[in-house]
Amino acid sequence: MNAFALSVKKFLVSEDGPTAVEYAVMLALIVIVCLTAIGTIGTNANATFESAGTALGGTAAP
Repeated sequence: MNAFALSVKKFLVSEDGPTAVEYAVMLALIVIVCLTAIGTIGTNANATFESAGTALGGTAAP
């Protein structure tokens, strides 16, 4: 049990643990920003194509 406690102490003192958490948080933020941007671009593109189709005399998709 003493060896386990020492290994936990070494992990908490080392810089590897917090660095991994920081990278995970940055990755999560990047993914959120990308998904938001893709959703916004998709919505705008859909509206643009629908207006172009209507202007050309086509019917809007259901």
